[in-house]
Amino acid sequence: MSHQTSLGTSVPQANCLDLWREKNDQLVRQAKVAQDAGLPLRRQQLAQDALEGLRGLLRSLQGLPAAVPVLHLELTVICNFITLRASLAQGFIEDQAQDIQQGLERVLETQEQLGPRLECGLKELWNSILHASSPLLELLPALHHLAGLQVALWLSTDCLGDLTLLLQTLNGSQSGASEDLLMLLKTWSPPAKKSDAPLTLQDARGLRDVLLTASAFRQGLQELITGNLHRALSNLHEAASGLCSRPVLVQVYTALGTCLRKMGNPQRALLYLVAALKGGSNSGPPLLEASRLYRQLGNTVAELESLELLVEALSITPSSEVPHLLIEVELLLPRPDPASPLHCGTQSQVKHLLASRCLQTERAEDAAEHYLDLLALLLDGSEPKFSPPPCPPGPCMPEVFLEAAAALIQAGRAQDALTVCEELLSRTSSLHPKVPQLWEDARKGTKESPHCPPWVSATYLLQGQAWVQLGARKEAISEFSRCLELLFRATPKDKEQGPPSNCEQGCTSNVALQQLRAAALISRGLEWVASGQDTKALQDFLLSVQVCPGNRDASFHLLQNLKRLDRRDEATALWRRLEAQTKLPQENATWSLPLYLETCLSWIRPPDHETLLGEFRTSLPEPCDL
Repeated sequence: MSHQTSLGTSVPQANCLDLWREKNDQLVRQAKVAQDAGLPLRRQQLAQDALEGLRGLLRSLQGLPAAVPVLHLELTVICNFITLRASLAQGFIEDQAQDIQQGLERVLETQEQLGPRLECGLKELWNSILHASSPLLELLPALHHLAGLQVALWLSTDCLGDLTLLLQTLNGSQSGASEDLLMLLKTWSPPAKKSDAPLTLQDARGLRDVLLTASAFRQGLQELITGNLHRALSNLHEAASGLCSRPVLVQVYTALGTCLRKMGNPQRALLYLVAALKGGSNSGPPLLEASRLYRQLGNTVAELESLELLVEALSITPSSEVPHLLIEVELLLPRPDPASPLHCGTQSQVKHLLASRCLQTERAEDAAEHYLDLLALLLDGSEPKFSPPPCPPGPCMPEVFLEAAAALIQAGRAQDALTVCEELLSRTSSLHPKVPQLWEDARKGTKESPHCPPWVSATYLLQGQAWVQLGARKEAISEFSRCLELLFRATPKDKEQGPPSNCEQGCTSNVALQQLRAAALISRGLEWVASGQDTKALQDFLLSVQVCPGNRDASFHLLQNLKRLDRRDEATALWRRLEAQTKLPQENATWSLPLYLETCLSWIRPPDHETLLGEFRTSLPEPCDL
């Protein structure tokens, strides 16, 4: 191909070309010196000066009509400029796509392909240049380098379709060729640059290796999230064997640990997690994954130790390694979303997980202390808005207060529990109606009652349990009655009032509301029993069975109460139903309750059901034919 410009302008003097090339090489050396600078400010200043120098050089080159002898240098400067700019910004921005487009348009100018083509997008520009009838062989190394940056940009923005087509074209593939991204990257072989070529910050082959590692890791994470574990394992192994910095290797090893744990290979998973913890300062994700692994193995002590270490790790600002002034794998990875094994959340989220696990595993004293620390952390305003993992509809702030109160009661700290409940009610006083208002509505027969979030009722339930622990029966019955008044009188939130919050979504399911009503009725009924008022207790136990037919605890309390009242016929009928139920296959529950409610239900659970049925059976005068 003849060396010409579209406007017939003569090629710049050789000495100008040499000066421009020398300027490029000098700026590349400056950027590499900046990389090795010890002081961060000095490093930043040198790199920024080099970037501005490349910007000015590029402006000089593009101020002239496009010419093939200069175009190789111009494309090289564009590549150096994009590489340095992306590394300093720690990511790609829209302007860099415009830099690539301008370079491609300049190439088309030398082929006298002006007009409508210049209005095309990047995909069409690449297609025109790479399918040109007279390829510019001398520009191929620089074009492949620029194509590598285009692949990096599209990879970081998830434009995988355009990326695949570009790699197929670079490889000379025909239609119907493989669309496997990793295979296309492995097949891609950028031409080697000549020994006298202008200097580059990063050559095309080095960039290709970075792209291969980043693509393998991204695909591995995606397959892991979607549950395709065998493909995930293969891709993650590919990433681990690639060009990884220490922080990236920690992430890859963590993902491998997650994958192997889900595949039922905990010992190999543990090896990768240990390697991840040894590999760098970002110990958050591997510690969280280690806690999941130990939980799966039933090693509660190790699980909680991992979570405690994670809370401590998140309280310390991690020291970050100084990034190289190159396109690195880190720049091409997405930010971890809550579904990713690399997402470990905030300190308050992990503190909540630790506290809740202590409560679930009956470590009440530890749970109480962790919850109090969590509330202090959240209420001082230093933590972002609380939404603990897993992702919504996880617990919201009111539920955290309720869990804290439940933990304190479980630990025998009823007075502290009352303080926590009072704090919750004082902070949300505008959300719950006053009892006199409810009584007035009842007197007038008003059908529409004010909306009251269920956790307000739950607060009174827990206050009642705290008074039970303190031996104040009158106060306990009063709180249980207040809870029931709100539960039975307040209506669900109207659609016109807007969608329910995450907290309300978790608390207002039919099952949760039924169990909450049953818990309050049983709790009050037990206080009536303790005060010798079995008739009043009978009313509460009967109503608890009606409002929550699936609550077997309510039925057993009712059975005991009927037996005390010597109502043998009713007791026998109920006993027969319970005996028949025990012989039916038990179905696994498809619902879950808020943790504070599960804890509260555990306090009012009667002794072993089978023992109760056996005692009643032996008290009958003769076996009954069912």
